[in-house]
Amino acid sequence: MSIANAVIYIVEDDASFRKSMERLVRASGFEVAAFESADAFLKHPDIRRPACLLLDVQLPDIDGLELQQKLRERSSSLPIIFMTGHGTIPMSVQAMKKGAIDFLPKPFAAQDLHSAILKALERDVENRKQEIQVSKIQSLVATLTPREKEVLRWVITGKLNKQIAAALGTTEKTIKVHRSRIMHKTKVTSVAELVRLAEKVNIPAAI
Repeated sequence: MSIANAVIYIVEDDASFRKSMERLVRASGFEVAAFESADAFLKHPDIRRPACLLLDVQLPDIDGLELQQKLRERSSSLPIIFMTGHGTIPMSVQAMKKGAIDFLPKPFAAQDLHSAILKALERDVENRKQEIQVSKIQSLVATLTPREKEVLRWVITGKLNKQIAAALGTTEKTIKVHRSRIMHKTKVTSVAELVRLAEKVNIPAAI
């Protein structure tokens, strides 16, 4: 996935500064979508990827940190670069702890902005790769029967077939059949691979 067709989203309530930012970003060769408020951005129907968000901390409706939280609640991995003329160290620390790529105090140099955007887009490309991988794994796991999913959770504990059979009140032969089907459906060849697959989609081991 290339960053050549990336979209840079801007949320900034100061109209003159917003226009200035649009010009700077377009001069770097990226497409721009600008919004005057967090609410307007949240109502945008489709966020294209790869992308990043240039976000002002001080906004008229909800502030930038609140928007960051709302995006997290939506499970959005859109990288955020904060911009502020009123920033404080605690705000910066809070934003960075929650995954912000950078925190740029206004006014900032065009080169600093460009560097932050490139870093954010690289992060987004990696995020998208991981999201695609997780989606593929979820599709594979969805092909398992409820019983196979239950057996999978036992298999990733590392227990032997006879131990799993005893725990589930069935025969060792039945567990072998389930294990074989699980490996085939999830396209893995070892328990170690199955453990990694389960971790990526948050499937817990049986207790």
